[in-house]
Amino acid sequence: MKIVPDEKLDIQNVLIAWSDELKLDIILTTGGTGFAERDVTPEATRAVIEKDAIGLSVAMLTESLKITPLAMLGRPVCGIRKRSLIINLPGSKKGAQENFLVIKPWLNHAVNHLRENRAAVNATHDKMQTQGACHHSSDHVSSSEQQSSNLADVKKVARRPRKSPFPMLGFDEACKIVMEHAKCLPKETVSIGESLRRILAEDVVAKVSVPPFRASIKDGYAVISSDGPGERQVVGSSITGGYPPIDIKPGCVVRLTTGAMVPDGADAVVQVEDTEIVVEADEGKEELTVKIIPAAKPGQDIRAVGSDIAAGDVILKEGTKLGPSEIGLLASVGINQVQVYKVPVVAIMSTGNELCEPYEVPPQGHIFDSNRTTLKMALKERDIPCLDMGIAKDSVEDLYSRLNEAISKADVIITTGGVSMGETDLLKHCLTFQLKGHIHFGRVLLKPGKPTTFATVFSGASKKLVFSLPGNPVSSIVCFNLFVLPAIRKMMGYPQSELTKIKAKLTSDVSLDQRPEFQRAQLVWSEDGIPAAHTTGNQISCRLLSMCQANALLQLPPKSDDINKLHANDVVDAFIIGEL
Repeated sequence: MKIVPDEKLDIQNVLIAWSDELKLDIILTTGGTGFAERDVTPEATRAVIEKDAIGLSVAMLTESLKITPLAMLGRPVCGIRKRSLIINLPGSKKGAQENFLVIKPWLNHAVNHLRENRAAVNATHDKMQTQGACHHSSDHVSSSEQQSSNLADVKKVARRPRKSPFPMLGFDEACKIVMEHAKCLPKETVSIGESLRRILAEDVVAKVSVPPFRASIKDGYAVISSDGPGERQVVGSSITGGYPPIDIKPGCVVRLTTGAMVPDGADAVVQVEDTEIVVEADEGKEELTVKIIPAAKPGQDIRAVGSDIAAGDVILKEGTKLGPSEIGLLASVGINQVQVYKVPVVAIMSTGNELCEPYEVPPQGHIFDSNRTTLKMALKERDIPCLDMGIAKDSVEDLYSRLNEAISKADVIITTGGVSMGETDLLKHCLTFQLKGHIHFGRVLLKPGKPTTFATVFSGASKKLVFSLPGNPVSSIVCFNLFVLPAIRKMMGYPQSELTKIKAKLTSDVSLDQRPEFQRAQLVWSEDGIPAAHTTGNQISCRLLSMCQANALLQLPPKSDDINKLHANDVVDAFIIGEL
């Protein structure tokens, strides 16, 4: 709360500071909305807002006119700056209260829009459609506030939601939301020795030509092609890494090794296999005369300057993934440093009172945590730095502490467990209330992985991506491949960050589920060119054995009234997750 003089600039400065620096959700002003000369609050507000919220102003004026005709003299301005909603209320206590009560039922919904909390927005829309838009606003406030209260107080176990408040999103829509929020990270300069699997952030131009001089393709002799065949005097040698004689004259040749400089005057190379020794000296240590057997053609077995790469050529494009050959190419033109996109730091955390480390003796009722190990290895396999945040207990305090630390250190946070409907599933609560995050979706029409949750949380000016995956081991790694890995690849600068998708042929009948399903399979190339898909046994989401040896996820449609099973030799889409 702050008292500000009736000065337009003073009011503007406070509004800007509260929205830009404090990042307040709602800013209420009272007074200064009349006809007096000093009433400049609407003008100050209009000067700083980026979007009008005229509906709120109209609603307040409409309801106020039902109480008093003097309301027509009010000039409230409502609008949005950044993520803050600014609302002008009248100066009188009675008028301010009456106007505020008009808009109060919809402020939570407005804030959810500003926070991009799509799940909460959709839940409100769904509820209105179910109940009917004609319901009285006070009823809406009552149920909305009751639900918010229940979510906020996790100790009220009996009042926890019995149905998820998050709408069920389709797989494609969920992927689209994730990719909208995954942004390419800034550039950095690294040595080529540290650039393996990195993505170029700019075109690379050759500084020199390759080869930088005329080079011999064969071991043999530099000749003047117009001399033709016959005996020639050997006047010197050009060895790789050395300097050749300055010039070569008719009737003479120079001995060469592969890759050596071709001397000036020579226009061809004759390989040693097409020559005979005629005169030698010093017991064979020196050649004096050789016989050129076939006639040479101009340019024969000579690599011209820049025949591979010319100085100034673009040799690698932005977006290129650097592998051994690409890095070798950089070295071949004398480039030792390149600009690449940064790699995101990923933090991993498991949740659950029942979990213990693989090296511990598990107490009764406990199980070993395999999710962190699986995910860490998946990241290590791709040279992505990982922070291990350990196992969080099923308490708001421990979850908040570990998540808060992870958000301060990492670009992407992956949690497993705690996202279903149990009384100890507190991840969504913690993201929403403790961390003030925006949950973009909390359920996906998918098997395995229905409770998969995606949120964004701000740490200062940086937006962090939070993927809260199911606790079942298979669900966790499958959803990592489907949602997290493409997002990480986009942040790393991959032009095509999605998983590679190909066609595969079933080798056995497969029963379909009510939900679209991703079954684990091993693809083996067959004679007809379409890989054969061998499913990896029981596909239950707790059976990590079904991921072993799997190199693909088969995308299966949901069953329908017409189709409840796919048959051997049916062709389906397969997402590649391993080596073929």
